[in-house]
Amino acid sequence: MSASRSVLLIIGGGIAAYKCLELIRRLKDHGIASRCILTKAGEAFVTPLSVSSLAGERCYSDLFSLTDEADIGHIALSRSTDLIVVAPATADLIAKMATGLANDLASTALLATDKRILIAPAMNPRMWEHPATRRNMAQLEKDGVLVVGPNSGAMAERGENGPGRMAEPLEILAAIERALAGDMAAQPRAIGFLGRTPGGAAIAQKPLAGKHVLVTSGPTYEPIDPVRYIANRSSGKQGHAIAAAAAAAGASVTLVSGPVGLPDPDGVTTIHVESAREMLAATEAALPADIAIFAAAVADWRVADAAPEKMKKGTSGTPALALVENPDILATVAHRKTGRPALVVGFAAETENVIDYARAKLARKGCDLIVANDVGGTGVMGGDSNTVHLVTRDGVETWPTLAKEEVASRLIAHLAGLTGVSKAGA
Repeated sequence: MSASRSVLLIIGGGIAAYKCLELIRRLKDHGIASRCILTKAGEAFVTPLSVSSLAGERCYSDLFSLTDEADIGHIALSRSTDLIVVAPATADLIAKMATGLANDLASTALLATDKRILIAPAMNPRMWEHPATRRNMAQLEKDGVLVVGPNSGAMAERGENGPGRMAEPLEILAAIERALAGDMAAQPRAIGFLGRTPGGAAIAQKPLAGKHVLVTSGPTYEPIDPVRYIANRSSGKQGHAIAAAAAAAGASVTLVSGPVGLPDPDGVTTIHVESAREMLAATEAALPADIAIFAAAVADWRVADAAPEKMKKGTSGTPALALVENPDILATVAHRKTGRPALVVGFAAETENVIDYARAKLARKGCDLIVANDVGGTGVMGGDSNTVHLVTRDGVETWPTLAKEEVASRLIAHLAGLTGVSKAGA
């Protein structure tokens, strides 16, 4: 394969197979090439055409394809890769792996490989908790197989709830990144095999588990009088998506949100504020945090003396508004002497000289990374997509135009992969 990093993705026969289409896209975005084996059961949920179109390579399924087997295709597939990923790893595939059964292309490739294997289990909660599955998982742990998930929640079957949901693509991507980097080999339980509660239930490991992530989102409203205000054209979509992605990655998330027309993200502690001063107070009260992401479009100025009553037109001419600067929330937190988050991320919405202004902001604010975007055109402020540049002291990484949810997922995956991050020069 032409990419420097590659995985062989084995797609099992579960309802979660559709998530693998997103996983393939994410892998490609991160420079990880994928070849895919689609089991016969998997074909009931996704098509070979969908898989091959996204992967950019033929999708394999038949063990006895004459063209492939002339070169012992299952051997080549299983060894010309850096990592094998099984998602969804059904109870059937897990049983085959644990017992060494090899009666189709997927199980044969798994038995013939000399590479590490990462699985993302997915099945009904009772199947997951069955003694046979527990024995099989214990055997795979002993064999050194890496595991991400499963998560708990509502299942496809009506009324079913519990452990067995396949990990989200973001979680699987983070596990793949760590496995390829070698971290999981040294610490297989960091994202790898599941812990157990005293009662034997599974505890899903996530890349930001145990971390506190603080996110600001939306605009601020700076009152002119009780009915008028100064604000920015922010919908909060990007900040809220980031908070949701951080929660999906296992973090404890505090979202400080200005006035938006969006529901609070699930699994996130949301604090609602209006003004910049309120946002600063709520942000500082939410510290300490491991990662702080400042996505809010905070108004730079406020009226020095807001009128206590509605200002009436025509009574005393056009009013003159004396403006004063609002507190700089990003710089305040980034320059803290104590309690500074290990990773401080700012946003720069610019209409010109986007990269140059972002670099200047990075130095001026004292943060570790700036997510810069051009908001000069239409469709960004309040829209559903974004084109961003990750600006650090070491360089600039430009991403293609993506849905804001995808930007959020990629950003959180990027941040989750940063270990031992501290303020430069600290």
